[in-house]
Amino acid sequence: MINKKDMRNVACVCSDGKIRLIEEKIPDMAAGMIKIRSFASLVSPGTELGGWKNLFHRRGQADDGGRRKFGYSCAGIVEAVGEGVKRFQPGERVAAIGYGFALHSDWAVVPQNLCVALPEGVDFTEGAYGMLSATALQAVRRAQPQIGERTCVVGMGLVGQLTAQLLTASGCRVIGWARNDKQVEIAKKWGIAEVISMKDCDPVKETYRFTGGRGLDMSVFAFPGKAGESWEQTVQCMKETPDGHRMGRVIVVGGSEIDLKWIPANLDVRIAARTGPGYHDDTWELGRDYPPVFLQWTTQTNLEVCMDLIRYGNVDVNCLTTHKIELLCAEKEIDRIAEPEGILGLVFYSREQ
Repeated sequence: MINKKDMRNVACVCSDGKIRLIEEKIPDMAAGMIKIRSFASLVSPGTELGGWKNLFHRRGQADDGGRRKFGYSCAGIVEAVGEGVKRFQPGERVAAIGYGFALHSDWAVVPQNLCVALPEGVDFTEGAYGMLSATALQAVRRAQPQIGERTCVVGMGLVGQLTAQLLTASGCRVIGWARNDKQVEIAKKWGIAEVISMKDCDPVKETYRFTGGRGLDMSVFAFPGKAGESWEQTVQCMKETPDGHRMGRVIVVGGSEIDLKWIPANLDVRIAARTGPGYHDDTWELGRDYPPVFLQWTTQTNLEVCMDLIRYGNVDVNCLTTHKIELLCAEKEIDRIAEPEGILGLVFYSREQ
């Protein structure tokens, strides 16, 4: 039987690429940290399952027995708080984020400013969407959407779906460019204005039809890797001035790589990174906040907004969850999701005791 001072983590063993459930001591709770009994954590198919799949295909190339733990978004109940923590109390329900902190585990020790209270009516699975929903919200803030603008989201994975929902909630008309039928199906469930499968049609033609021939005001790239043809097609869809220049805003989130060689255009390209100011600032994470009069939207306040949007139905994360696996069954169940393309939202959960 596992010691109550131990935690169980989902990890990838580098030597064979297999997922294992490993046991280790729960980290010490320093000042500014909170200890959480975690009941749900969200897997990012692109950055996490994709990375695991790459290790799987390279199995045998590493023989050092190294292990890579996963996870950066979870939800649970506060068990204890460290020195200086005033905002949270034991017994509170919280969402938590942070690479190396909010792991796929039954326990987490997380800096206090990377946590927010779960509103009434938001369950642990929904709370586990904190990291990716805040990432999408930061992208939308960078986009500065206007009511009525025509927008395209290229890549309808989790971040793309969440970004499209937030843009829709902001009053934009959104067309999604999806890479598989599952993404199309899920986008239709939550009510996107339009979504197309890039493998089944000409996205430029369909997008011009969607905009009534006026072109896009804005586009968002929400997938990892080289944009390639998608970038060229998107540029063709942007508004065109009488002198032949494309114009509008392009937001890059999720690690998309675009080729910025010279083209006849006046495009405003904006990079959206992470969840907002504060993330990876150790002093801020542990409790020293930025003055709100100068900086209202930090990582923590972005997280709070996301939880409220979920609470009031402005953002639907339940329709994004395609797989749930009990944490204790991770080793035997992970084989059934060996192909990440069949997954959108994967949640590891632990039973409440």
